[in-house]
Amino acid sequence: MFVTTRLSTTLRDLVPGYPAVTGLEVEIPDSATAKDLALKLGLPLSEIKIVMLNGRRVTIEVKLNAGDRVGFFPAVGGGLKLANL
Repeated sequence: MFVTTRLSTTLRDLVPGYPAVTGLEVEIPDSATAKDLALKLGLPLSEIKIVMLNGRRVTIEVKLNAGDRVGFFPAVGGGLKLANL
């Protein structure tokens, strides 16, 4: 079966040739989970902090179905701390 995978920010650099505009269509076994997909892509599991499946946040152990849209996101940080304003 095929799923579409979208990678955010630094995770994109870990998949050579990743097409940021369209995402990547990946063939996986029928019993695959988001974790299996991440491993197939060569993504370090320690770098994945959020998994989205068809627009909803899920765990990395979720079972995937044909045609699913899976997004992997690293930890996000940053922002500006303003003091004494």
